[in-house]
Amino acid sequence: MAAELLSRTEGQTLVLTLRNPGQHNTLGPDIYAAGIEVLNGAERSTDIRSVVLTGADGLFSAGGDLVRLQANRSLDPEVQTASITALHDWIEALRTYPKPVVAAVEGVAAGAGFSLALACDFLVASRSARFSLAYSRVGLSPDGGASWALAQAIPRTLAAEWLMLGDTLPAERLHALGIVNRLTDPGAALGGALDLCAALHARAPNVLASVKELLAEARTNDLHSQLAMERKHFVSNLQHPNAGEGIAAFLDKRTPHFR
Repeated sequence: MAAELLSRTEGQTLVLTLRNPGQHNTLGPDIYAAGIEVLNGAERSTDIRSVVLTGADGLFSAGGDLVRLQANRSLDPEVQTASITALHDWIEALRTYPKPVVAAVEGVAAGAGFSLALACDFLVASRSARFSLAYSRVGLSPDGGASWALAQAIPRTLAAEWLMLGDTLPAERLHALGIVNRLTDPGAALGGALDLCAALHARAPNVLASVKELLAEARTNDLHSQLAMERKHFVSNLQHPNAGEGIAAFLDKRTPHFR
């Protein structure tokens, strides 16, 4: 059976499930294209307020298919270039998507699977989950933005260790370093991710989109530029109906109802 990306809704959350039976949910170009397509559709839907990315059969994803990669070695390099470009397009789509994206990780998240989890805004993991970037163990360098994401999140020495040695890391260590937001009991990562989404749905969608954009730009902006962006977003959000509702609800000591 070919790799596929399943989609369903849980309330206002779109749940995307990586599935490749018998292959540890390994990834491929068809999944990358499907991921971009479904995100584009969900972005236009006012019924969808968040996205959860998870894996089928008790694990997230073992990353790229080594059998396919070995076969690609005998083909024109442009074949693999196109495949990685498709993965990177999906990574960028996740990073720039204006609604919250939560990774729910059980079992293994390895290689490009780990990169996908790092591309999400939040990461919820089972205490039994394991993460690795073992590219160096098979003579490869990282893809999927793993080097960029780790360089932003942890000291360079740790990023070098993880990427050069490719050791397997327990979820508890990533939680201690702030990469994993929440730990759950085994089998409960998806439920924990949906609970997190429910909490996010109580916030104004336009504000969450602003926060995502501000955080993305803060990585390269100087202080003056970032302050200008914050001013722009603040004024825009103050004029939004959600600010009127939020401020009135606070003054009235009631729960706001954002749209």
